[in-house]
Amino acid sequence: MTSPEAVRPVTSMPETTLREMTWRDIPSLTDLEPLLFADDAWSEQTWWAELAGRPRRSYVVGERSGTVVGYAGIDCGGEVADVMTIAVATCARGQGLGSALMRWLVAQARRAGAEYLMLEVRADNALAHRLYSTAGFSQLAVRRKYYQPGDVDALIMRMSLRDLTDDTTEDVTI
Repeated sequence: MTSPEAVRPVTSMPETTLREMTWRDIPSLTDLEPLLFADDAWSEQTWWAELAGRPRRSYVVGERSGTVVGYAGIDCGGEVADVMTIAVATCARGQGLGSALMRWLVAQARRAGAEYLMLEVRADNALAHRLYSTAGFSQLAVRRKYYQPGDVDALIMRMSLRDLTDDTTEDVTI
């Protein structure tokens, strides 16, 4: 019989931690954006403006061994909160970081007293659709040819936070 120690992998993945985004992260973010969003990438100026939108806007990064490998942001402005962005670097996908970032977004929206969490997503982004559907979002509408270039539709999605109990979503703290 094989012992549990014998079946463990020789290497392990470094731990990813969530922490509040700061202006010091902007160079890493501007490096990641074009790799993850191509024509829809946010510029350095956009990131400065987003961070200046606090406290209404909140941002978090996922960091592994000192490197930013994911991030998410939310705008909490009343009964409806909006996901501003969520992204995971290719090297960190499939390891639960996207789900952890989504739980952080939901927790932030709930703390702010929002009843709904909204987002828009490219119709051709199947990976994001799966994350959002699993989290509990449903499609409300379509904005035709919203993303340019390419005439890609935007799907408007919403999650109700009203029926969530404290144990329905994990409260992610940073």
